[in-house]
Amino acid sequence: MIKPDAVSNGHMGAILDDIIKGGFKVVALKYTQLSAETAGAFYAVHKERPFYGELVNFMSSGPIIAAILEKENAVEDFRKLIGATDPSKAEPGTIRNKYAKSIDANAVHGSDSDENAAIEGSFFFSQLERF
Repeated sequence: MIKPDAVSNGHMGAILDDIIKGGFKVVALKYTQLSAETAGAFYAVHKERPFYGELVNFMSSGPIIAAILEKENAVEDFRKLIGATDPSKAEPGTIRNKYAKSIDANAVHGSDSDENAAIEGSFFFSQLERF
């Protein structure tokens, strides 16, 4: 997912280009805006964490790009491509190093496991929206 900060800063095209150049196939892509309720449902796993309310507010603050990507070792390779959550600690050339401004406004979300990738993909896309 390309987060609201990266979309509003005009980085969505460059980020998608980095993803494609990283060898990922885009299986599904959607430009949308989450309501607070929908963002809360997506991040429900963090509901008890102190940052949950701020996260929901941020993720519903503007449009996002949701995507399903494919590649051998997709989750691991995408995590490397996006870099550390804190952009000041992200490796040079990673998406967060290039486009994120802070830990909170960190440009992109990437699934942390194949299981979560399947759950998160189904959150945004029906089977008819996947190619």
